[in-house]
Amino acid sequence: MSRRGHSDPRLAQRHAQSLNHQQRTPPPNQEIGQSNVSLDMGWGDLILAHTFDGPGDVARALLDEPSGRRNIAIYVRDPHVILAQNPQQLFLDPSHTFRLWLAHYRSPRQRNRGYAVRRLRTLEDAQAINRIYAAHGMVPIDAGMAWKQRASRTMIYAVAEDLATGRVVGTATGVDHVEACGDPEGGSSLWCLAVDPDATLPGLGQSLVRFLAEHYQARGRVFMDLSVMHDNSQAISLYEKLGFTRVPVFTVKTKNAINEPLYTEPPDDDAGLNVYAAIITNEARRRGIRVEILDAEYGYFKLTLGGRSITCRESLSALTSAVAMSRCADKRVTRRILERAGLNVPAQRVADDSDGDLEFLRLHQSVVVKPADGEQGAGISVDVRDGRALRSAIRTARKHDEQVLIEQCCPGDDLRIIVIGYKVVAAAIRRPPVITGDGSTPIRTLVEKLSRRREAATDGEAHIPLDKETERCVRMAGHSLDDVLAQGETLAVRKTANLHTGGTLQDVTHLLHPTLVHAAVNAARALEIPVTGLDFLVPAASQPDYVIIEANERPGLANHEPQPTAQRFIDFLFPRSAVA
Repeated sequence: MSRRGHSDPRLAQRHAQSLNHQQRTPPPNQEIGQSNVSLDMGWGDLILAHTFDGPGDVARALLDEPSGRRNIAIYVRDPHVILAQNPQQLFLDPSHTFRLWLAHYRSPRQRNRGYAVRRLRTLEDAQAINRIYAAHGMVPIDAGMAWKQRASRTMIYAVAEDLATGRVVGTATGVDHVEACGDPEGGSSLWCLAVDPDATLPGLGQSLVRFLAEHYQARGRVFMDLSVMHDNSQAISLYEKLGFTRVPVFTVKTKNAINEPLYTEPPDDDAGLNVYAAIITNEARRRGIRVEILDAEYGYFKLTLGGRSITCRESLSALTSAVAMSRCADKRVTRRILERAGLNVPAQRVADDSDGDLEFLRLHQSVVVKPADGEQGAGISVDVRDGRALRSAIRTARKHDEQVLIEQCCPGDDLRIIVIGYKVVAAAIRRPPVITGDGSTPIRTLVEKLSRRREAATDGEAHIPLDKETERCVRMAGHSLDDVLAQGETLAVRKTANLHTGGTLQDVTHLLHPTLVHAAVNAARALEIPVTGLDFLVPAASQPDYVIIEANERPGLANHEPQPTAQRFIDFLFPRSAVA
């Protein structure tokens, strides 16, 4: 038969070796390909187990895994026998395998606009893939190796590029089994599908899958397989929509630190921890620090190493004094202290429902209204420009604190700088949630879809509420929630960039101007708080101009990839546990 695969897809399905776990000898007229095939995928070896002679060979290939990598054996025959080779170091991956029979696949007539899916072309493309991997906690690849393989026939790195910005916003990797091992079944597979959590364009994941399906269909391949975690219902729903069906194919992996969540049961008391607490407790456990969960719902835990014990609530520890905490909790006090330290702050007044409130608005033309003591963006209204909106914003803020502040609205990007131990460890531009129109979907539905994606990307921490503030922001742009945006038209549906209301983070640590670094450290020292998240408004992270609008005593350390925020926090608490 031809290397292009079976001519009759029904015959291919009936005689598929990869689905027949009792069959070692290929059916008549199928030529045997290469033996013992392992492909270096950048994150580890993809071991095509059906090309190996026996379970012992597969086990040895799996265990030949360098530190920091992740080998995977797929199409394993008799998985229980492979596990028996080394039950202490091997485990059966809790993933399902789905297969798309390419003879039945049909390309959609209508294509999404605003982005293009293509092969990796540049080293910058490869670096962008690692940025997306880091955002999902995936093992990074060697960017140079990926770039060198840009013309490979065996492996293809696909990327989705936002045409408006040139930014890579999605990626998937394809493997041609015929090129890899002379596969008599004519198969292919898809790996590492990932979309930038900050992407606003719809349909990116679906388009990446379709790109690879059409690529292998054009090559005459018979099927495309993929592996997906058994509980990833959102991804499974997408694959089934595209025509994938589940097949009895199993994968085996090694027990290592990367795979640990897949083969160990988390402690019972960890069940209610949010992502901001979990990122710290996970790093502590990796260092052998004892973790005692005191109140999972509210993020309280105790860390113990040797004779030293420290109680924390997420990134707020016993090493932050009550005085420092109270200074940050009251935004009026924060502003006074920073102003006295010679740092730039916006004009501000306490709302008292007098004519003075309206005079302040007329003076500055645009203001921010927020509770004096609040967090996570609750009760904040940004870019308030008229008296009616001002009174409504004050009422909203008073639901969260009796004292309400009216503050000069300063233009610029919302910059969060994380300071730990009076050193800057991370900086990120925070942007409000933005939807992109497709010419047919109402704004309300686009907001709901984006909110679901943001929730999935942040373990449920980010959510865009369809409340009065969202309605106000949409109305200010000249729309209602039931309007339909034109194809490619964008709309910021909130003015605040807080993560909890759907905002996104873009790491800019490497771009930070020295003036901003000094201002952040000086602000932390003025407040006498060793761990804090400072909110700046800046024209750009690389420029010296700024105002500081807030200091947070319990900054979220998650979602600052690739900066090692949790590592630096544990270094601060337990300096002797720090790894050089």
